[in-house]
Amino acid sequence: MRTAIFPGSFDPFTLGHLDVLESALKIFDKVIVAVGYNSSKLKSGFFPVDLRMKIIADATKAFGKRVEVCCYKELTIELCRKMDVKFIVRGLRTTTDFEFEGVIAQANKVLDPSIVTVYVQASHEFSFISSTVVRDVLMHNGDATPFMPQGVNIKKYLTKRKEAVKQK
Repeated sequence: MRTAIFPGSFDPFTLGHLDVLESALKIFDKVIVAVGYNSSKLKSGFFPVDLRMKIIADATKAFGKRVEVCCYKELTIELCRKMDVKFIVRGLRTTTDFEFEGVIAQANKVLDPSIVTVYVQASHEFSFISSTVVRDVLMHNGDATPFMPQGVNIKKYLTKRKEAVKQK
């Protein structure tokens, strides 16, 4: 079985991410959506990791066992080794993404030449959607549903986020 890891912060998982995942599933038998902690972003992110994982699970129910969701703190290459996965899927929206992802792929190739990065181009209609845009819409009380996969009740997760913030 050909398996790939699709890593990211997914804060939150958007239609753009789903588009890339659907394309990856045309190539791979199984894709593991791996929610990582990005050191260059806010310490805990907009949504806590557990809520991000639930959003992804809601968005990917239709794929059944072909999609798995996990979280990780180590380098993506270490996660690949630990899970015995030889492919990393990265989505591309713009030329800027290509340049950024190329640097990461080259570093990963040095760390482990046996692991291959596969780029998946986002469909034109989703290329403008980013988690940053969606977070901005949410932070300003806008309606983010046009950017979210069907099956994700983003209002429910905003309520859960508010509860989690209050508990801190």
